[in-house]
Amino acid sequence: MSKQRVLSGVQPTGNLHLGNYLGAIRNWVEIQKKYDNFFCVVDLHAITVPHNPTTLAQDTYNIAALYLACGINLEYSTIFVQSHLSAHSELTWLLNCITPLNWLERMIQFKEKAIKQGENVSVGLLDYPVLMAADILLYDADLVPVGEDQKQHLELTRDIAVRLNDQFATPEQPVLKLPQALIRKEGARVMSITDGTRKMSKSDPSDLSRINLLDSPELIEKKIKRCKTDPIKGLSFDDPERPECHNLLNLYTILSEKSKAEVAQECADMGWGQFKPLLTETIITALKPIQERYHAIMDDKVYLNRVLKEGAAKAGTVADQTLVRVKNALGYLPNL
Repeated sequence: MSKQRVLSGVQPTGNLHLGNYLGAIRNWVEIQKKYDNFFCVVDLHAITVPHNPTTLAQDTYNIAALYLACGINLEYSTIFVQSHLSAHSELTWLLNCITPLNWLERMIQFKEKAIKQGENVSVGLLDYPVLMAADILLYDADLVPVGEDQKQHLELTRDIAVRLNDQFATPEQPVLKLPQALIRKEGARVMSITDGTRKMSKSDPSDLSRINLLDSPELIEKKIKRCKTDPIKGLSFDDPERPECHNLLNLYTILSEKSKAEVAQECADMGWGQFKPLLTETIITALKPIQERYHAIMDDKVYLNRVLKEGAAKAGTVADQTLVRVKNALGYLPNL
């Protein structure tokens, strides 16, 4: 029996942080042997908001190198760049033409980002979920690793696939496969270290709110020293009045590979002056091998370019087959 296929991707905007790693990439690494994996650097998504064209290419390299450094294995996984395959843009247009506008206008992330951007909001930001649907549907993905905040996008992807299948196919021979969510509960929602009620995010204007995977030991120490805590001695999980305490203990639990019960007992009588250095050292130790592998990969651009070229070729074979199916279903004249 062939393996189920997994599809996921990360935008090349800013540096990957612990939230990206613990909520997504580490899970990809742990499960990759079980699946046929396609991991994309979604650079087309990166321009749905104002971006810096002078850093986009380098940021794309950075994300691809971090995939490898974090443990994505090419024996089980394919790494490629979204914009290197025109099928993503072409399928997006085809799906646009069957997707009702009101489906996009109700998307929560669009509403939140549109408020921030005001009059500068682009059509691309509104259409972002259709591009995401094209990314997923192109590869006949069985499973898509998503956080709780992205479930609505996956539901839209399924709605679009159902709509196309209903209008242009038969139940016996659907054109598009309906993907399922693959949600990791532990560590799936890492919070900001300056506000334990908000998710750790690359878009937060303060770099002090997150621990980036490539932060130096000195910078990690600085950020943990300045992270938000409280005056209460004794650290505990699950206190709604102490979200920062819960978040930092959760980070320590995951990165130290201890159980929640072990950490609860270890830290029950600790003050922040004792816990912060412990957390700092744990983070530095956990990130050191990733950083070493990353720098080795970035020093060998010939290797990295070969990975992306071979990945695009493999992904393109799958994507083009799906695109042909869709175009045939919609009635297009085949290429002569």
